Amino acid sequence: MTVTETGPCPCGRVDLRGRPVPFARCCGPYLADFAHTPAPDAEHLMRSRYAAFVLEDAPYLLATWHPSRRPPEVGFEPGVKWLGLEVKQHRQVDATHAEVEFVARSRQAGRAQRLHERSRFVCEDGRWYYLDGDLK
Repeated sequence: MTVTETGPCPCGRVDLRGRPVPFARCCGPYLADFAHTPAPDAEHLMRSRYAAFVLEDAPYLLATWHPSRRPPEVGFEPGVKWLGLEVKQHRQVDATHAEVEFVARSRQAGRAQRLHERSRFVCEDGRWYYLDGDLK
């Protein structure tokens, strides 16, 4: 997928009028400058991680994975085309914990796939991290 600064963000966020939010005003700043531009909440982090999967941005995915659960590397399956993200629910558990339920759709070798997960996030030192999730 080709993503441009002015084109719609892969995460699918829309503005109040239902128009796609441009990548440069959505997930782009988080991916471009993780060190100085952390996602403000778990939903924004979830959306930016989806965009990172679309763009195959392994450094961002690893940086936003909590160190206690972070894998040594992130692999991308060849030929996967990401089709869309639907955030079903964002729940703030307490000041430093949140959950995001989402469905991510993709296609590989002509076969549709659907990933439905309830992800858990933690905020440490003002920065949100992905912990883990339960597949539905």
